[in-house]
Formats: sequence, structure tokens, C-alpha cells
Amino acid sequence: MFALDDHLIHLEAEPLARDIDARSANAVLAAGVVCRAPVNGSVYGTLLNDRAALEALGESVHAAPYKAPPRAPVLYAKPRNTLAGHGARVVVPDDAQRVQAGGSLGIVIGRTACRVPVGDALGCVAGYTIVADLCVPHESVYRPSVKYRARDGFCVIGPTIVASRHVPDPDTLNIVIRLEGREAFTASTATSIRRVAQLIADVTDFMTLAPGDVLTLGVPHGAPVAHAGDAVSIAIADWPPLHFSMTAKGDER
Repeated sequence: MFALDDHLIHLEAEPLARDIDARSANAVLAAGVVCRAPVNGSVYGTLLNDRAALEALGESVHAAPYKAPPRAPVLYAKPRNTLAGHGARVVVPDDAQRVQAGGSLGIVIGRTACRVPVGDALGCVAGYTIVADLCVPHESVYRPSVKYRARDGFCVIGPTIVASRHVPDPDTLNIVIRLEGREAFTASTATSIRRVAQLIADVTDFMTLAPGDVLTLGVPHGAPVAHAGDAVSIAIADWPPLHFSMTAKGDER
């Protein structure tokens, strides 16, 4: 089991995560602390789960070799080297001048989930978090490229995991991304093709999710592009926002 009562936060200076209330979490974060990613399992991204993202492909989804829109969730892994926490400095790769800063709802699994019915799916959720799912802009869709999605630090998570009891409806949450303090993008989890319970049911129909694993609901279409030097903030609902910055290679420290 992976369980929490309120907000789980893992400060970089501390060996273990703490479970604290929202007010305490906000007070700690206001001091400018740096955090580790507050998760310990595998992280899976979901592609083409946003209606606008699928519509943007137009007729190409009917062309060879696929010949139809996806009938099951399109997943990709965000391996351990990609994980970073609140306050991270993420390096823009040498061969890229920009990085897409996608903001997604992270669904944190609380118990082993295998072939879970839709009606039971939310009972498998320990909590939710903010995931900055970064990638170098590219054209690959059905076969997400490891080279572009799995760079070091390309999955910033946190700053907290919010217990599921504080999130009565994960399918109506607003997402706001700011670059350099300026609102650059807004979205909502309501635009998802598969909502949270359906996504869990469909994924666990063919693979088991373990306690502590994270499944993203997917990046909404049109996520902004960040460059070296940009400060990025991603907020979901009224949770503590996730902050990180983009930096050029050699300027990490």
C-alpha cells in the first residue's frame, strides 16, 4: 500500500518524505526550499488523451501504418533519470534550443491495480500530483521517442502529492502554466478523452500498476515552449504550484 493523509512533500535536505497539512506545506514552500520528486514508483506518460491533441492529427490517424485512432491508451515511460523535484534546474539539451513544458495531472497509485473495473478505479488512487512532462518538440506520435522524452530531469514532479480525499473530482481541474511569471497556457482535465477512472481501468486491463506508480492523464494540446533561462510554474487547482527553471548546459549549478 502507498497511503497518505494530506500533502506528501520530500525536501531535498531530508532523507524521508513528510505528510503535512496544506497550510504547513505552503509555509515550507514559501521559504524557497528545493524538493525531491515525492514519488518512488514507475512513471508512465499518456499520449493522445487530450481531445484537441487527437483532433490536431486530422486524417493522418487513418493513414498507414496505423489506419485508425488508437483504441487503447498510448503509454511511454519516464525513467528514473528524468525525475526531478520542485526547484530543479533542468538542462536544455545541446542539440535543442527549446523544450515543450507540458503540464499534466499525475495519478499516484495506492494499491496494486490489475484489471480494475471503472467503478473501482478511483479507490486505487492514493493521491494526485503535478507532473511537468518535458520533451524536445518532435513529430513522433505513436512511437514516442526516448531521445526526446527521456533526457535527464525531463519529468519534474511535485511539490507535493495531494491525498485523494482532498480531490473529489479529478476530471474538472484547471491547469495553468506560467513562463517568467506570465500566464502562457491554460487547460483543464475535463478535455481528456479517457477520464481518470477510465484511464486506470483501460491501462490495468493489460498491465499491473504498483503502489507508488504514477500515471499521467496526459499533456493538453498546445503546451508552451520554454528556453534556457526561463522560470516555469505549473499549477493545478489550488494546490501548491510546481516551480523549476530551464538552464543551458554548463550552467546547472
